Amino acid sequence: MPHPHIARRQSGFTLIEIAIVLVIIGLLLGGILKGQELITSARVRNIIAQLDGTKAAFFGFQDRYRALPGDFNAATTQIAGATQNGDGNGQITGTEAIAVWDHLSHAGFINGTYVYNATESATTTPNNPYGARLQLIYDDVYADSGTPTARTNLKTGPQIPVNILAEIDRKIDDGNALRGSMRFSVYAAGGTAPTAANCYDTTTGEWKAGSGETNCGAAILF
Repeated sequence: MPHPHIARRQSGFTLIEIAIVLVIIGLLLGGILKGQELITSARVRNIIAQLDGTKAAFFGFQDRYRALPGDFNAATTQIAGATQNGDGNGQITGTEAIAVWDHLSHAGFINGTYVYNATESATTTPNNPYGARLQLIYDDVYADSGTPTARTNLKTGPQIPVNILAEIDRKIDDGNALRGSMRFSVYAAGGTAPTAANCYDTTTGEWKAGSGETNCGAAILF
């Protein structure tokens, strides 16, 4: 028979124990969310740095050679190691968009060495952080609230999550997929083309950052 002064052992958790568990769970969830936020921020910075570096290379090349990379018709004689000339008409069109990387890399404006081939591959063209090819070209393959006109532009390549593109657009432009210097693009880079309606509201231009879509792409207009 238990001693009358000894309290009966309590079953279950006390309020203090439950509170401690909830605090621990909150800290763990907060750490996970913060970690995801840091990863997203790092990816955004990485893509912005790649885009800015390529734009700087483009304008640096133009300043040095008075010609556009890819379109330069004296590349093989004036750039050591360059393997393909352009037609010199002032527009980067057709396979000149592949020769761009041959010219920029051999002239020392971008890291790596890319060699021209009529068929794009990892040896001809750099990739974005998600493994899809970039493109620097004169065309109208980008979104617009009206009818797009051909312009020199840098494609990010597809396979980029829409939340990443939305954040990039907010940081470097106006946050709208139909306006400004950064627009949505269906450029497929040899893979699956992004679907406009999955990536942004085709009426307002607002990126669908909360949709979870992972195959989106954009064009940076020069």
